Amino acid sequence: MLFNPATYDASHLDPRSREQMLALVQFFESKGKGQMKSEYHSGVWYDDFLEFVGREGIFASCGTPSAVGQLLGGETGADAARWDTARINDLNEILAFYSLAHWYAWQVTVLGLGPIWSSDNDTVKAEVGKLLEQGAIFGFGLSEKEHGADIYSTDMILTPDGQSGWTATGGKYYIGNGNVAGRLSVFGKFSDTDDYVFFAVDTQHPSYTLVKNVVHSQMYVSEFHLDSYPVRPEDVLHTGTAAWDAALAAVNVGKVNLGWASIGICEHSFYEAITHANNRVLYGKRVTEFPHVRRMLGDAYARLLAMKLYAARSADYFRSASADDRRFLLYNPITKMKVTTEGERTVDLLWEVIAARGFEKDTYFERAAAEIRALPKLEGTVHVNLALVLKFLPAYLGAAAGHAGEYEDVPVRLDHSDDAYLFSQGPAKGLSRIQFPDWRPAFARFGHLPNVARFLEQVTALSELVVTAPPSGEQQKDLDFLLSLGQLFTQVVYAQLIAEGAALALDGAPNGTRSGSVSACEGLTEQHVDRMFGVFVRDVSEYAVNLHGQASASAEQRAGALRLVAAPVVDPEQESAFVDEVLAYDSTYQMRP
Repeated sequence: MLFNPATYDASHLDPRSREQMLALVQFFESKGKGQMKSEYHSGVWYDDFLEFVGREGIFASCGTPSAVGQLLGGETGADAARWDTARINDLNEILAFYSLAHWYAWQVTVLGLGPIWSSDNDTVKAEVGKLLEQGAIFGFGLSEKEHGADIYSTDMILTPDGQSGWTATGGKYYIGNGNVAGRLSVFGKFSDTDDYVFFAVDTQHPSYTLVKNVVHSQMYVSEFHLDSYPVRPEDVLHTGTAAWDAALAAVNVGKVNLGWASIGICEHSFYEAITHANNRVLYGKRVTEFPHVRRMLGDAYARLLAMKLYAARSADYFRSASADDRRFLLYNPITKMKVTTEGERTVDLLWEVIAARGFEKDTYFERAAAEIRALPKLEGTVHVNLALVLKFLPAYLGAAAGHAGEYEDVPVRLDHSDDAYLFSQGPAKGLSRIQFPDWRPAFARFGHLPNVARFLEQVTALSELVVTAPPSGEQQKDLDFLLSLGQLFTQVVYAQLIAEGAALALDGAPNGTRSGSVSACEGLTEQHVDRMFGVFVRDVSEYAVNLHGQASASAEQRAGALRLVAAPVVDPEQESAFVDEVLAYDSTYQMRP
């Protein structure tokens, strides 16, 4: 059920996309692990990779909406160009499986394109579309050295030049692709009105100063300055509130990529760790015969399968979003913060098994152990995204108490279509007014499984806690307390979409397709679902103990938190079969030396 370059089935893609993804796999496989690690350690800029994706038109096809492709004409406009999140998920998974640094060039290109594609500026759209066809990459000039991503406090100032334009002066910090980006979407303020503005910047202009790469890596994360940079009216993308909304909308689109990048890293790490551990003998036994090792490998596999199922199912909602269905705004930050932190936990479990091997310079794992840490910290920290998720708690839990919204069922979305709504999301406000349907039926399909039943008991206890001992006025200001509660709430939503995805995978969707990423669902059984929920039961208990220990928790809240603590149901025979499946991945993939 994991991505394997040797058996990658790209049949769910259109013929041209299939060729591109298989060529991408071959690009990395041809380099081999030795050359990839040598370039990683020396921080070599990947000109060969950018030349390859430009020649193959991979970023142009995946990063150009259909409307822009039609405007441009040519091969890209004819049939390949579309913003197809299902196809993009494959791209993210493959890139990160081999190298997060190479994935990063795509990620910040996505962020940089967001404000452009969501604008009404057809001049810049056509210009950027042409640059994409020529192999250019892009960037997102939002954060600053002194303020980070606090866009309230931007010091990038546009001053009127007296000739219907402006001059921009200020610096940006931690901006990917700032060394070669065809264009940067830069956020700032007008000096005379204090209105926000997004504008397009040419990195080759004399008034653009590239200061340095702020990290030691193959990727280029720049600091740059604009010094009286001329901004014409035709360079302006958004102004006022629309600029603010465009910034958040672009980040919404980019968050999806982070989850799939974590999945790719975990998958490659998994193959390497299993193959090493299952062929290593200590004290006369295979390492994988020790009970604690078997438990850790089982947990790692269960977490990784859950990551894939959640990311695949949440993508269906993302692609089906509209002005009337904005539920993706809850599922999206969970893809970012939950899937990526689960990636950290998965790699940590594998690392506990392979121990010092994970430090060795000739392994993929050595870089994975460092790179998996980055993803929870990009596009808003875990804490920022948890705070965002909490805005939906009353409406979500209230749906089970008779306050449910009504929606058509969201189908499996593997169709080759353009996700146009992502660039017309509109105002970023009104999150608390988004309604949800009753989420309990999603779990009913698996209610007979012992760990799903136990998890539902915990969810019932959580609902009672929120109703009978809700956060006080003071606790509403205590972010530490709220984040503990947010972890519990997030786990419920995470499990809901995993249950939905598993049901679609096992029972089939109405249109005959299976849920989400094809490789996430082939061979899925109810035993896999029960094992995943066994992990969830333990996680809820962990989060409940954390809530119980909060300094500001009341006696009623502490008592309610303890009612969430439970142990998973473990069937020794099923667990043994599950770990045997894990060990069957031994030597099924090894990258060419």
